[in-house]
Amino acid sequence: MKLPEDGTILLSFVNTKLRDEYGSLAEFCENAEISCADLQERLRALGYVYDERANRFI
Repeated sequence: MKLPEDGTILLSFVNTKLRDEYGSLAEFCENAEISCADLQERLRALGYVYDERANRFI
């Protein structure tokens, strides 16, 4: 899966997928064939962290 390059759009895209289609970040990353660590680092650089309980980046 090709992820958006823009950080704001990426955040919105991932959170929407997590809310609507996936029960966890690991499930999303597996299906999208991407590294969870890389995705988390990319969003952490923008000030967002994954909240497992909420299943979203905040």
